[in-house]
Amino acid sequence: MNRTQIAKIWVTDSAIWIELNDGRRGKELFADYPRLRLANDNQRRNYRLSYFGIHWPEIDEDLSFEGFFHKV
Repeated sequence: MNRTQIAKIWVTDSAIWIELNDGRRGKELFADYPRLRLANDNQRRNYRLSYFGIHWPEIDEDLSFEGFFHKV
């Protein structure tokens, strides 16, 4: 999965969501990632997209798009 398949990304109080071009949605909870859990709202909203994921430069956190849909 790569950036070209992403239609939309948004942040809520507890998670970051992505929606794919085919309508599927996935989320990652901030509570599951210590850096994101401890980050303030501005830091959580300050992300950059790479070809394969999301990067938060202020807190040095990365999540891959694949991880939003491959849960164990």
